[in-house]
Order: sequence, then structure tokens, then C-alpha cells
Amino acid sequence: MEEKQKFYTKLKNQYRLIIYNDTTFQSVWSMKLSRLKVFTVTSLASAIIVVLVILLIATTGLREYIPGYPRAEYRQMLVRNALVVDSLETELHKRDQFFKGIQAIMSGEVPEDVPVSESDVPASKIEFQEYNHDSIFREELLAEQLSLSLQGSDEENTGLSQMHFFIPVKGVVTEHFNAVPDHYGIDIVSETNARISSVLDGTVIFSGWTLKTGYVIYIQHEANLVSVYKHNAELLKNIGDKVRAGEAIAIIGNTGELSSGPHLHFELWYEGSAIDPEKFIDF
Repeated sequence: MEEKQKFYTKLKNQYRLIIYNDTTFQSVWSMKLSRLKVFTVTSLASAIIVVLVILLIATTGLREYIPGYPRAEYRQMLVRNALVVDSLETELHKRDQFFKGIQAIMSGEVPEDVPVSESDVPASKIEFQEYNHDSIFREELLAEQLSLSLQGSDEENTGLSQMHFFIPVKGVVTEHFNAVPDHYGIDIVSETNARISSVLDGTVIFSGWTLKTGYVIYIQHEANLVSVYKHNAELLKNIGDKVRAGEAIAIIGNTGELSSGPHLHFELWYEGSAIDPEKFIDF
């Protein structure tokens, strides 16, 4: 206890700080001090200096010189990258859900996002059958062809023998028409990037992609005639476009699962039936 009292006594002991003139030894300035006052003033001054330094660094560009603190453009880049990654994750999730739906459909199942009505036929009585998707696609196009031909019934129908067909592409016929193995057209091999032309005047009724035949274009002509061009590398016309005989409509290619090399698979359909193009066109 005596040591503590001595310590407190030392803290409270008064001292005087005097400044003398070195020449005259006259007192210029003096101040009464104690160890407690010196400690208190020094602590307050240190705290104020620390606060001012922190404010200076936090509110000015000096903070960028602190090791480990990113620059402004780096922070903006981090925020932008975070947004891009978030968008990318969303798109990847959508893609995965799409592929899962396609796999479910291909395996005969119902995709997860498709609601099933409990009042429908029981699942045990449902029978799944395999279909030729190209045949279904062809029937839809022929149905559309019939509707277009009825709309244009005011035009004079001419026989196929009186029509002048343009050659769709210059080349060599490598496979001929054979309806028995469902080869309803001919295969023509030509030069790379050769242009494919419309054989007659007409209207494009389909222009797009199919899994087995790649890029395909269907053209409706007069007299209930439809010409078909498959396995193209690029399509130059869209649905509804009017084309003239000999006009470029596509570029020869090698697209689709049924294609084994760059060529054109060409078909002619007359009144819903496939006909041999070589009987009407000199290739």
C-alpha cells in the first residue's frame, strides 16, 4: 500500500517547466506540470493524431497506397466480374435444364418442368411409339403446300412436262432416286462453297435446321410442286421470301447426321408424292 501511495504521490507531484534567456538568464516562460497531466495530454494528443490520420486515409486517395488495398479500377473490375459470373451461372443453369429436358424427351420421359394432369390416362396404359421425325416434318410441309396451292388456285396450272427447270447445282449425281429405302431424291456432289439455285419461281415455305438433314430449305412452286434442298452449309433465304428460277438460295455443305460429305440432297414433290428429279432435269 505504501508503494502505491508513493506512486500516486509521484504522479501528483508538481513540477515547473521554465524557459530562460540564455544570455541574461531571465525567465521567459514557465508552466506548472505534473506527471499525470503530461501523461493525459500526451494520450489525448496521440488519439487525436490517430483519428485524423485514419480520416485522411479513408476519405482521400491515399488509401490506395496501403499494401493489400485494391485500386478503384480493380474494385470496379471485381464488381463487374462478379455480375458477369452470376449471369453466366444463370445461363449455365438454363442450359443444363434445357439439356435435361431434351434427354428426358429423347428417352420417352416427361421433363421435370412439364406439369402432368392426374386426370389423364394412367401412365401404365400409355404406349410410346417411334416415329420418323423427317416423315412427320414432311407431312406438315405438304399440308402447308396444299393450303398455299388452294390460295393460288386462280393461277393457271401447267404440267411438269411444260416447265423449264434450272439445275440446282452443277455437279455429279452420286446417288439416284430410290423410294424403297426412303431415299426420295438424288445426291449431287459439287465444288466447295458452290451456290445452290432455285429450280423454279416460288415461295420459301421452310428455311431452318433439322437434326438429321442440317440446314434445309423448302420452296413451293406452282402446280402443287415443292422442291427440297438439304445438307446446306448456309441458307440465303427466309420463310416467306419470293424467289426466281436460278436465284441463289443456299450454299452447298455437309450438315446433319445423315450427311457423309459435302453434297446437295435434292427432292421434288408433286401433289404429295416424291418424283424422280432426273426425269425432268438434265444433270
